[in-house]
Amino acid sequence: MKTLIVFYSTFGHIYQMAEAVKEGVAEIDTNVELRRVKETLPADVLEKMGAVEAQKTFAHIPAADVDELAEADAILFGTPTRYGNMTGQMRQFLDATGSLWNSGALVGKVGSVFTSTGTQHGGQESTILSFHTTLLHHGMVIVGLPYTFEGQSTLKEITGGSPYGASTIAGRDGQRLPSANELDAARFQGRHVALIAQKLVVT
Repeated sequence: MKTLIVFYSTFGHIYQMAEAVKEGVAEIDTNVELRRVKETLPADVLEKMGAVEAQKTFAHIPAADVDELAEADAILFGTPTRYGNMTGQMRQFLDATGSLWNSGALVGKVGSVFTSTGTQHGGQESTILSFHTTLLHHGMVIVGLPYTFEGQSTLKEITGGSPYGASTIAGRDGQRLPSANELDAARFQGRHVALIAQKLVVT
């Protein structure tokens, strides 16, 4: 079995979530790899955003290749939110998967999504749900974050996470890092996806 985690990150929040997802997957399947979606913003824009140094922390991750998706049994996608939708970078990457759709290469594979927003109600659920549309067009089997992850129901803190997938709240200035609970949710989702994929591969 092979699991692929494909993420786009601006300030590193989704990268941290992706690493936690990988830890969860690795509890079930050690054949798991991270891939980053290439940046499309010009360097001067990234500099003004203050994102250059953050992106250096995950520059060592190999760039995602659409053809590699067909080799995986499960794919977890991570993207920040842009106005309740995935980022343009992730959208551009997915728009290049037409050949996979045409051949049915992703039909029956497990697909799952995690995200981040600047605010508590900044579109975490709508981003994941709208992302699911693309996965369904590819014929993928969607897996979310079930309520068996008890941290999803906590009232002890403001936290991301929904039945649709793990998420984190970055803050308007991006200074809030994923909490322990949010990282636990990401690990749980990774493990859960790997378990479902394992069952599908066996059958």
